[in-house]
Amino acid sequence: MTARQSSFTRAAPDERRQSLIEATARCLAERGASGVSVRTICAEAGVSPGLLRHYFSGVSEAIAESYRWTGERVAALAQAAVAAAGPDPRARLLAYCTASFRPPLSDPSLFATWLGFWSLTRTDPAIARVHDELYAEFRAGIERLIAEWKPGLAGTRLPAVALTALIDGLWLELSLGDAPFTAEEAEKLAETWLDALLG
Repeated sequence: MTARQSSFTRAAPDERRQSLIEATARCLAERGASGVSVRTICAEAGVSPGLLRHYFSGVSEAIAESYRWTGERVAALAQAAVAAAGPDPRARLLAYCTASFRPPLSDPSLFATWLGFWSLTRTDPAIARVHDELYAEFRAGIERLIAEWKPGLAGTRLPAVALTALIDGLWLELSLGDAPFTAEEAEKLAETWLDALLG
């Protein structure tokens, strides 16, 4: 019996909090931002409706923590791609920039969850702060990898901004389905733009 099928489950406090964070992400993927509530999150986690307020001040904080958790997972997968690329600095930067076009980052449910987060950044300051932190960390990762590849380069900030925008745009098109390009072509576009910016 899954957590969703059971009435209520007993677990350690950290596990219960984590289950609520993960349930929030699933609710966003399945229902969108307007379909997320204390009741839907707790039902998804298989816990009593009052438990969410024991761990979070409300739905906004649960969503913000879910965004942080999801962002940390994405960052870890991008770093794993960099590690797998080997020692060549250009290959490491390219791996970081193209990880989003391959599983598990190309999973449609991740896109649906991320879209829910994005939709709330303009109306919820707590979620906007998490968004800013995650994107700043992502751009900093690109900047570090640019500096490894081009140690004498005068500025890394604007190339990192440009590459982040390219990655988001291509990932968005791929995730929506029926994109006019393949994941392999997206990787090639990223490589071409990377070399045009920095080569």
